[in-house]
Amino acid sequence: MRNAELSGAQWCKSSYSGDNAGECIEVAPGFPGLVPVRDSKDPHGPALLFPAAAWDSFITAIRGDEFPAEG
Repeated sequence: MRNAELSGAQWCKSSYSGDNAGECIEVAPGFPGLVPVRDSKDPHGPALLFPAAAWDSFITAIRGDEFPAEG
């Protein structure tokens, strides 16, 4: 899938982004089997495409606090 095919995507900002405009990601639902992800500071830049199962595993790990916090 190319970025041109994402031009009509409805992007959603992460609920964990808060008011800090500097560290936000957005995801675009509605792409069966894929989860497009982009940097909210660069809406016309590239998007990463993750298989839905890999994204689900990542979110589960985040919610399970499986990643060390920054120092």
